[in-house]
Amino acid sequence: MTTKNTRSDLLTQLKDGIARLTSSEAWCDYLAFQSRFHHYSYGNALLIAAQCPAATHVAVFTTWRKLQRSVRKGEKAIWILAPMVGKRSANDDPDAGQFVRGFKYVAVFDIGQTVGEVPPAVCTKLSGDDPSRFYVRFVEVARCFGFGVADYAFGDATNGDCNVSEHYIRVEARNSPAQRIKTLVHELAHALLHERVTDRPLAELEAESTAYIVCRAIGMDTGDYSFGYVASWAGGGETAIANIKSSCGRIQKAASIILRSFDAEQVLAA
Repeated sequence: MTTKNTRSDLLTQLKDGIARLTSSEAWCDYLAFQSRFHHYSYGNALLIAAQCPAATHVAVFTTWRKLQRSVRKGEKAIWILAPMVGKRSANDDPDAGQFVRGFKYVAVFDIGQTVGEVPPAVCTKLSGDDPSRFYVRFVEVARCFGFGVADYAFGDATNGDCNVSEHYIRVEARNSPAQRIKTLVHELAHALLHERVTDRPLAELEAESTAYIVCRAIGMDTGDYSFGYVASWAGGGETAIANIKSSCGRIQKAASIILRSFDAEQVLAA
């Protein structure tokens, strides 16, 4: 069982890893790729989520072509609203500039609907087996929390999800055993911390930070995945580190609860 000081040391290692990543060339390439996508309004974000809940990066057909990717034949478009901008006439106030004269529907597609050049990434999926049957033991931990766990084949890049209201967790069945362990712990953190999510980036930072601590405590180093995941959701090294500091109490508490349950399950299984 890890102590509070040990978990604090692991948080420090997480922050150091993020700092190194976000000063690297790989991070610069990742940001350059991200900059090609527009940040959509709250209304359009809802439209995207309603039509494609797993969407992560959406763009129009021509943008994907510029990024050396093409939309797969038969993919269904995601429709959003784009403003139609008009120009003022000569009789109007010359300082008034342009104005929005209405909206039109525009078709966009998620990256999961495209194929082509592999985009820059800062998260490397974990490889490795599960000789100690950690996954099965964490499934039992989930049951202690009142959550069922099911294998699932997602149709995109999703590794797992957690439905707090229905009390179930799904984990991508085709990933490596090591990645599945990390994903299950991440979703367990959501189950403990995020009954209601009002700040998705912060929720993802807290869940992945918890997963990093728990996995390190049982001898798994998830840094290749966790550093990039936390940094990409938090928006950069300094912001991520600041948010980890502000959430450290919640992160450590969730990690402690999961590890206590994990150790208790190990004793029962002995």
